[in-house]
Amino acid sequence: MGICFLLLIVGVCWAQYDPNTEAGRTSIVHLFEWRWVDIALECERYLAPNGFGGVQISPPNENVIVTDPWQPWWERYQPISYKLCSRSGNETEFRDMVTRCNNVGVHIYVDAVINHMCGTNAGAGDHATCGSYFNAKTEDFPAVPYSGWDFNDGKCKSRSGDIENYHDISQVRDCRLVSLLDLALEKDYVRSKVAEYMNYLIDIGVAGFRIDAAKHMWPGDVKAILDKLKDLNTKWFSAGAKPFIYQEVIDLGGEPIKGSDYFGNGRVTEFKYGAKLGTVIRKWNGEKMAYLKNWGEGWGFVPSDRALVFVDNHDNQRGHGAGGASILTFWDSRLYKMAVGFMLAHPYGFTRVMSSFRWPRSFVNGRDVNDWVGPPSNSDGSTKPVAINADTTCGNDWVCEHRWRQIKNMVIFRNVVDGQPFSNWWDNGSNQVAFGRGSKGFIVFNNDDWNMNVNVQTGLPAGTYCDVISGQKEDDRCTGKEVHVSGDGMANFQISNNAEDPFVAIHVNAKL
Repeated sequence: MGICFLLLIVGVCWAQYDPNTEAGRTSIVHLFEWRWVDIALECERYLAPNGFGGVQISPPNENVIVTDPWQPWWERYQPISYKLCSRSGNETEFRDMVTRCNNVGVHIYVDAVINHMCGTNAGAGDHATCGSYFNAKTEDFPAVPYSGWDFNDGKCKSRSGDIENYHDISQVRDCRLVSLLDLALEKDYVRSKVAEYMNYLIDIGVAGFRIDAAKHMWPGDVKAILDKLKDLNTKWFSAGAKPFIYQEVIDLGGEPIKGSDYFGNGRVTEFKYGAKLGTVIRKWNGEKMAYLKNWGEGWGFVPSDRALVFVDNHDNQRGHGAGGASILTFWDSRLYKMAVGFMLAHPYGFTRVMSSFRWPRSFVNGRDVNDWVGPPSNSDGSTKPVAINADTTCGNDWVCEHRWRQIKNMVIFRNVVDGQPFSNWWDNGSNQVAFGRGSKGFIVFNNDDWNMNVNVQTGLPAGTYCDVISGQKEDDRCTGKEVHVSGDGMANFQISNNAEDPFVAIHVNAKL
């Protein structure tokens, strides 16, 4: 521990847990399947002015083209090479996006698909986004290059070669995830190729990585790759800054592989967070918001400084991944805004907001048979631009939850209250709750089936505040509700159970 403590003084030891966001920016947004040119614009016109810290992007490397023109979203998770061309754009557009976003203080986090290459059923030929030749049957990827020597076939002990038993740790990490060719990450050659790709992105200026399918890799193999990574580009980051690492580890508590197995490498995605919060806000299984008083580690989650949290992600909003039907999404917009509001007000974890696209849902036996549908596309298969409407919402079937007033204003709320303690909890024993963040902010929810009228201690300085859910402060007036805090910090909150948004949030920067 002594060496670690010394390193801690110079900030090296725990560097991979630091999101590298600029001071006062505390959340990132996943602009799922957006084109690089649209992300560059969004950084400049919207994300930077509203205090977003960064963007998680879809995998930028070459992937298989599954069908034409109906390309599923998941083909982005089937690599062919580490060249930077995808339906989001080419390398020139990628570099321009990273530069422009960094220049306005919004950083880029790459979804790194390093566990596997494409599926065995991808065939052979050049149907890949850069046109590279490959042969999935013979495991030949000359654009990397990888050959049959570089895959885990010999180590896998299942009958089919696929993962068949999630209680067998070796199967989960050495066999194929849904027939995707599993890379032999214990080989230094493979580790070096992966690190070369990630270092190329670091040189361009990215701030960190989401490690896709981390659960399917041995933690020591992941560490060996991360140990090869460079420090971040000093054009935008301080000398010695390490890439932020957050690993996709689906751990709902029922399997031998735990999120904690990966703490040595960086943060992990806390999937219990959205699954449990969805259950509470839907009031399923007798859950009540009053039970959220000890939210976070008290609910069995990983430590706050090891967690990346989210209400939904690109997988589980489609019923994949983890959490099942309890996951709240933009399809349940009223409850969803409450869940995201709660997440952004609460100090636990590092927060990621989802930004989605609509697809034509069609349910057969309770399952959405269109969950594969890719992003809004033109007839030639190219991704449609993100159109911005006059009211600042998005068109072309892009949902843009991060542009919803309630969510954008809660991203700002989180920035304002950063570093303040969780304080002044109040509940009615049911689904009306309130809490503060020290002397900087306060939030109140009414998720009961009756009206709310309460006087509670806010911990805030006396004055008139603008509710940032029903509106916001503009010039010296409120466009929505006003809240009056008296000299002793008390305030009255009245919230109808029929309100479009049955919650109210105030903070010191929204005070008249």
